[in-house]
Amino acid sequence: MFDTDFYMKVHDVQRRIEKGEIFGKEALLKKFEGYRNKEPAVYNIETTNACNMRCEMCPRTTRMTRPITQMDNGTFRKVIAQIKPHSKEKWAEWVKFVKKNYGIEENEMSENHFFLYIIPNVIQLHGYGDPLLDRNLGDYLKLLSEKGFYSYFSCNPANIDIEKTVEMFKNGLDYIKYSLESVDDAKHKQIRGNASNFSASYEKILKLLEIKKEQGLKTTIIITMIDLNRPSQKEDFELLKKAFEGKDVYIYLKSEDQQWYRKDFHGTKSVHWSEICKHPWMSMTIKSDGMAAMCMEDYNNEIILGDVKKETLRDIWNGKKYAEFRRSHFDLTPGLKCTVACDMKLAGNYVK
Repeated sequence: MFDTDFYMKVHDVQRRIEKGEIFGKEALLKKFEGYRNKEPAVYNIETTNACNMRCEMCPRTTRMTRPITQMDNGTFRKVIAQIKPHSKEKWAEWVKFVKKNYGIEENEMSENHFFLYIIPNVIQLHGYGDPLLDRNLGDYLKLLSEKGFYSYFSCNPANIDIEKTVEMFKNGLDYIKYSLESVDDAKHKQIRGNASNFSASYEKILKLLEIKKEQGLKTTIIITMIDLNRPSQKEDFELLKKAFEGKDVYIYLKSEDQQWYRKDFHGTKSVHWSEICKHPWMSMTIKSDGMAAMCMEDYNNEIILGDVKKETLRDIWNGKKYAEFRRSHFDLTPGLKCTVACDMKLAGNYVK
């Protein structure tokens, strides 16, 4: 989830930036702070950072050195107890905003539909790990459903356990995303690592679709391929779409996140990665060790803003460390991870 109010309020600033306007630093920082809700929203909770893949596009593969941990049940419940889902009225306002300003309807299926209609309304349960490796995941999904939250996570289909996944569906999982990079097993392993595959994963997904239909389960199954700028990228995606033709899936080609990592800057079609970073003002990220990190892209927990095991979310969100971090986005602080290891533009790029 993120604070849709903040997003809507800064939209005018975003459009003026796109037209080339430069703002006064202190005035814009003050405006952002005035728009910021003092009650935090949580974008994602990384319940584990364990992963058995070796994905070529993921910084975790070669750069993550933090210990492998799994969030304890008590910490997860403590976080959920401090936040609330969007009201129906608030969501209706957001939908109207998206239709007017982005021209995307509720029933579409695309990368930007996913970001604008699904991400703002869900608790994302992955970070730099595969949630399928978390033994408590089923319980977490049940809790979120009971509390009125929508749930979502992305995972590696090679790790699918049919029985456990069906249990997750029954516990109220709203969206699950499976990433498939090729219909060829050898090519898939080249991209995602030897533990990955297409053929076995595909058969498991088809089985889940069959069970979902038979039992009337409501979980949306999302299939994505990441655009890695490969010579055969378009053809590979067409083959993937053909494999799922006529199936009850939400499928799209996803722009590559964090192109700085592979040093292959081939552009993006993502609204999220095209606009200025709003995360310090509209959402929190909680890591598997209970640390509140700068955002979901902080693979090594390099910028820690608080500890949810010892502090309330509200105290962290409105605390000194967060205030300093927000200012660093305007100051473009030298060496800041957000300026050297992220593709997203910061507000400080457009101030004087």
